Amino acid sequence: MASTAVIPRSTPSEDGFRMPAEWTTHAACYISWPCKPETWLGYEAQAKKAYVEVARAIARFEPVIVLSPSRLIAEATTQLGRGIRVEEMELDDAWIRDNGPTFVRSDRSELAVVQFGFNSWGGRFPPFEKDARVPEEIARRLSLRNYRAPIIAEGGAITVDGQGTVITTESCLLNPNRNPGRSKEEVENALKAYLGVTKVIWLRRGMHSSQVDGHVDGIASFVRAGTVLASVIQDPTDPNFDTFRENREKLASETDARGRSLEILDLPFPTRRHLHDLKIAASFMNFYLANGGVIAPTFGDLADDRALETLRSAFPGREVVGVRSEYIGLGGGNIHCITQQLPTAKNLGSYPSS
Repeated sequence: MASTAVIPRSTPSEDGFRMPAEWTTHAACYISWPCKPETWLGYEAQAKKAYVEVARAIARFEPVIVLSPSRLIAEATTQLGRGIRVEEMELDDAWIRDNGPTFVRSDRSELAVVQFGFNSWGGRFPPFEKDARVPEEIARRLSLRNYRAPIIAEGGAITVDGQGTVITTESCLLNPNRNPGRSKEEVENALKAYLGVTKVIWLRRGMHSSQVDGHVDGIASFVRAGTVLASVIQDPTDPNFDTFRENREKLASETDARGRSLEILDLPFPTRRHLHDLKIAASFMNFYLANGGVIAPTFGDLADDRALETLRSAFPGREVVGVRSEYIGLGGGNIHCITQQLPTAKNLGSYPSS
């Protein structure tokens, strides 16, 4: 495909684009190859092995494109093996859900990119300049329009139903380290304009002591229009107990963009949240929906089997594949955080098979 991109002066909503739900059919899944050793607290090799296992699990259902800095392409290609495409991309880190493109699609099945501002989760983990440019570079390579949103946001901070509703958290998008000086109304209007939604449901907080200020993809997710999975904890002494109860009550009291009351499904929360005495980002909610599959994190936790069974019930007709991912969790995220779906569209041509 030609290497050009158009930067519109309008918004996706004005041009008839909206973000499709994750269960919409994908052309491929993007993953960024781990390239920052200090992220992994001495366990980089184990983290890379877990990335490979996630990539191979997804590749059973849809094409996988792994982005890698030039210096690591040979390593990535060797470890990933045949059948997984590796493309050169200069990166700072490996969390493409958050720094990568948010894809929006029109009723004519044309795809475009939304580029939210990215400042490495409130400036916590510099440098981040290369990661911040990934959306525009992907838009250029795919010859897609690139809409530059006026707010800082990460992909893990939103979940959409594809029918006008988005769920997010105040602790993240209203944090002064993301959008200082912007009101809740201003941030909400930007989400509506750039995701093509008409209803924003705000949860107050995400997970306790989150390195990313409480992304929604650790606590709640649409599984289909009108139905939301919510993380729940039974132990009242757990620091997440009150937050998760409040979030569930909030969701149960809400309606979506079409006026439907939300059905809430409960997903257990792991009890194992440390590895080698180091804290891990552990949530069964941090799964990836592939074409016909659910790639779900497991942690060697007592609740692993119960969580996988819950996901099977929530996604009938999909194969649920558990992947041990505690070493990914050492870096502060999990399976959903390291993946980004590329929806199918007529203006992709033959990519990624070309």
